[in-house]
This record gives sequence, C-alpha cells and structure tokens, in this order.
Amino acid sequence: MLTQAGLFLLDTLVGFVTFALLLRFYMQAFRVSFRNQVGAFVVQLTNWLVLPLRRLLPGLFGLDLASLVPAYLLQVVLLFAVFSLRGGLDMAASGDVLALIAWKAVLATLRISVYLLIGALILQAVLSWVAAYSPISEPLAQLTRPFLDPIRRIVPPIAAIDLSPLIAILLAQLLLIFL
Repeated sequence: MLTQAGLFLLDTLVGFVTFALLLRFYMQAFRVSFRNQVGAFVVQLTNWLVLPLRRLLPGLFGLDLASLVPAYLLQVVLLFAVFSLRGGLDMAASGDVLALIAWKAVLATLRISVYLLIGALILQAVLSWVAAYSPISEPLAQLTRPFLDPIRRIVPPIAAIDLSPLIAILLAQLLLIFL
C-alpha cells in the first residue's frame, strides 16, 4: 500500500511538471504570448529546469528542446520507477526492457500532449460561452488555431456555431485510442 501511495504521488508530481513543460514547449512552438497569467505561471514554474538546459540543448528548427527533452526524460524516470517498484528491477539491466521503457515514455509524452490539446479546446469552448474576452482567451485561441483551422476549412460554421472544436476533440480522442 505504501508503494502504491508513493507511485501515486510520483505520478502526480511528474505529470504536473511534464504538463507544464509541454505547455511551455507548445506555447513557444505556436508563438503564443507569455504575457498573460498562464504564460507567466508556466515560465516561473519551469525556469529552474529549462534555463540551465538551454546551455546544453540548443533549439532545433525553432523548437525549444530544453522544454521537450526534460518532459520526455521525466516520463522515462516515472516509468522506470514504476517498473522497478513493481518488481522488475532484476530485469531492468536488459536492453529490451530499457528500450521498452524509452518507447513507452515517447507514447506517454504524446498522450499528455493530446490531453493538453483536449483541455485547451474544452477551456476555449467554455470561455467562448461565459467569458469571451477573458485574458486567456487569446492565448488559448493561438494555441488551438493550428489544429482548428484545417477543420474549419472543411466544416464551416453551421448557423453561426463552430463545430471545429468538437471535431478536434473527437479526433484527439481517436488518436488516444492508438496511443
């Protein structure tokens, strides 16, 4: 029971930091302004890890690897901890197990990215109904626009109702099935 509680706390902490690092990565990749409450929170929360890594990991094609790589490595550490605490430490030296952990960490990072997108889409939809001019409405729109614009070209608004967030969430959930 103590192991399960420890894994729960580790999963929660690692998931929160991974979520913040991926949000920072996507905000930079999609040129979302950090001059808002969410952006300032994400920067202050992740600067302790990202700023020192920027000296070691330069950007690649305009992507901030200093935010993406630690998000992935946190998932590797979490999966290794889960594997070893559940009795697989004696097999951990095997190259197959390490390769499996590395692959599962890629899938976990992609899964968290999809959940981040779904959360942003839902939050954007709710804010459009209750507080269309909220300070985080524009950053959310900038974050989701690359996913919604292709859908909007295919499915135009029907009676002034934009169905693209609903379709994007449906496609994201479909992607989660394969991840």
